Order: sequence, then C-alpha cells, then structure tokens
Amino acid sequence: MTAASQTEAADDLVTIDELAATVGLTVRTTRYYASLGLVPPPVRRGRVGYYGPQHRARLELIRELQAHGYALTAIERYLKRLREDASVEEITAQRVLLAPWVPDPGEEVDRKTLQQRLGRKLDAKTLEALTSLGAIEPSGRGRYRTTPSLDVAAQLLDMSLPLDSVREAGAAIDRATSELAEELSEILRHRIVEPYREAHQGSMTEDLARTVERLRPLTIQAIVTGFQRAANRIIRQSLGVDR
Repeated sequence: MTAASQTEAADDLVTIDELAATVGLTVRTTRYYASLGLVPPPVRRGRVGYYGPQHRARLELIRELQAHGYALTAIERYLKRLREDASVEEITAQRVLLAPWVPDPGEEVDRKTLQQRLGRKLDAKTLEALTSLGAIEPSGRGRYRTTPSLDVAAQLLDMSLPLDSVREAGAAIDRATSELAEELSEILRHRIVEPYREAHQGSMTEDLARTVERLRPLTIQAIVTGFQRAANRIIRQSLGVDR
C-alpha cells in the first residue's frame, strides 16, 4: 500500500478499534496480524494509527483463507504473492474467488463426543481409518476436528469394506477433483472475474460476488451429473451395450 493511496483514502480511515469491529475481529488479534506483517503499517497522524480500505480488504481476505483451513504461515505465503500496493479491488478479487468454496469448518470434539455422534466405539484402528479417510484431523490432547467427510466415512466403515480399497478410491477422487478444481478456477479467473474487472474499470461489486457464489451449487450439480453420465457410459460399454 503506497503513501499516496493512503492519503487519497483519508476520508475512509478508521482507528484499529473500528477496523477490528468492522471485520469481526478483536483488537488484540488485529494487532497480532499486523505484527506478523499480514497487514501493512497504519497511516500515522501524531501518535494515532489509522487504517484504510486496503487494511480492511486484507483482513477480510485473511478470514476467508482461515475459513479454508489455511494456517497463518500459509496465509503469509499467500499474501506475499499480492503486490504491496495491491488495490482494494485486486484484494477483493482474490476473496471473491475463494468465498464460494469455503467448506464446512467442522468442529473440535473429544473422543467421547465423537463416539456419541457416530454411535460406535472408536478404537485406535477406527480412529486411524477415519483420519486416513480425511474424516477427522487430530488436534492434540485427545481432541479431533471433524470434516465434511465424516458422515460418508462412517457409513463406509459400517459397510465393512476393505480399508485399502476405500483409501484408493478416495485418493482417485482427490486427484480427479483437484485437477478439475484447478481447471475450473482458471476458467473462473480468466473468463469471468478478469473480463468483469476490465469492463468495470477494475472495480469489484457485490453483484459479481453474488454471481460467483451462485455458481457453487450449479457447478456441484454439473459435476455430479457429469460423473453419473460418464459412469453409465462405462457400464454400458462393459456390458457391450451401444446405447
């Protein structure tokens, strides 16, 4: 963020208390992020530091990245890819690309609570299986963070399927979906977001954010339909059926 851009946005400057309240953080957390260099230094007016739209945009991006499960060290690496004087529009563009795909953050539970939720005793082998399937993530001190895969993994274990086969299937799905997500993200960035910004002179509006957000369920539905169509085609081919 340049001094010039800070001065131009003087009317939008706020104190750290106001900034923290706006983005839903505590002042202590906001100061901590600033100490890590995740947020640029404030604009100084005497002894008081003031923060502008760029600071708010960066904090909102940080929160979005945290919702995706990024650790602070990973967030720091991510933010380093942004120009130091990146505009609010540029930072918002990054957040818009992330927002529709924020997963269920899950919850941190102890072993007893996890057993109650799944309705089964969890021995070391079962906990290892749930971890390897990405259904839970150990967080230390006998506690675990659940993921959106928990219910699916629990049902797979109830079916007494060979664990190795479930792992292989999961790995195949992860590889395919990772490649698909990367390709779709590039299409979204280069065919939708960037043309929109060029047409609107670099601005990012809530209309675009809502449009991108609405793409999430449509994209998921299209993926499911496409997989069903491909699976049916393969089944027909294996049976020697043309149609």
